Amino acid sequence: MEEIYLILIFLFVLFLLLGTGVWVGLALFGVAFVGLELFTTRPAGDAMLTTIWGSSSSWTLTALPLFIWMGEILYRTRLSEDMFRGLAPWMARLPGGLVHTNIVGCTIFAAVSGSSAATLTTVGKMSIPELRKRGYPESMIIGTLTGAATLGLMIPPSLTLIVYGVTVNESISKLFLAGIVPGLTLALMFMTYVALWSVFKPSEVPKISERMSLSQKIQESRFLIPVLMLILVVIGSMYLGFATATEAAAFGVIGSLILAATQGSLSFKTFIDSLMGATRTSAMIAFILGGAAALSLAMGFTGLPRALAELIDTLGLSPFALLMVLMVFYIVLGCFLDGISSVVLTMAIVEPMIRQAGIDIIWFGIFIVVVVEMAQITPPIGFNLFVMQGMTHHQMGYIARTAIPMFLIMVLMVFVLIFVPDLATYLPENMRGPAGG
Repeated sequence: MEEIYLILIFLFVLFLLLGTGVWVGLALFGVAFVGLELFTTRPAGDAMLTTIWGSSSSWTLTALPLFIWMGEILYRTRLSEDMFRGLAPWMARLPGGLVHTNIVGCTIFAAVSGSSAATLTTVGKMSIPELRKRGYPESMIIGTLTGAATLGLMIPPSLTLIVYGVTVNESISKLFLAGIVPGLTLALMFMTYVALWSVFKPSEVPKISERMSLSQKIQESRFLIPVLMLILVVIGSMYLGFATATEAAAFGVIGSLILAATQGSLSFKTFIDSLMGATRTSAMIAFILGGAAALSLAMGFTGLPRALAELIDTLGLSPFALLMVLMVFYIVLGCFLDGISSVVLTMAIVEPMIRQAGIDIIWFGIFIVVVVEMAQITPPIGFNLFVMQGMTHHQMGYIARTAIPMFLIMVLMVFVLIFVPDLATYLPENMRGPAGG
């Protein structure tokens, strides 16, 4: 019973701080301080300082600001317009037509961004005006884009996977490998939904006015070459063993600067804007990670994670039942916290449970990313909903309703992962990559 009281005290302090508008990072520090002061003999200040420094000076974490900066640079280029020109000729003849550009565009940009918000903004800037102009239903435009942008969290380089890898001390490169097939599978499921929509509601699909020959399609595809080259450099250098995740991130920054310069969209102002945008986002994530490290330390001293893992063990939950409980837990948590906060806030308690249940920690990283993706499109705190509202000025409730089919597809994806775990584990186990992060 003692661990139950500890959990209740920790949760009370956490939600008290979050409810009063305190930043997530500060709330985590507050809970850690209370835990160390009330339930251990270790001096809180000394212990927290040492832990925060240790977590902040991780070499693996260097990849995070670099990938964020790469996304910020690309966001300020003409990449979005070029992507639509390159994709549209190939998507037009598919069942559902150009709505597929939302999903394929998000899949491609996710492979150079790592951020759900950056993916949504960049692809939305490209597709929303074009799809509206061609008469596609607003609900399909908004819903598919809001849902597909969450692919930025799974398809490498994923910021959430970097944070997860640092938190559980696992190889970032292996996690990136694990995210490829599930990410592409989820994109394919989204595209299947669009195709089924066109079959059941053919009257809503605009007729295609212009037809292109194969040679014209190939000619238009040249606009995809820059972004595909960048993906090849960033992802290929990692998976072929030439670079760690951090070194690949550095290649990505250099490549995106070259791409911006060749497009004529790199000025001193855009350079500084991208740098400041990356600094703000990186500082926010680092602050949350520092708070999470302090909380993990406090949890460790109180013995709470071990006690909870033993308690779960005595309940006799099967791995499947445990995963179902965790899925519901993260969906509820995602209604109030962003994805990265959800991961770092809970890993101190969840990781021992997962290891105790014999669940592969790399596979669980992909599982948790899919569930965190759902949180991006669930009100009231779903981050993609806010970004989409800022772009389209629709009501939050309307955007959330249009994204419900995409949410249900992600729930289906969780079960696909559970019953076909090789989707996430095959590549990390069979491809030889760099050992470091």
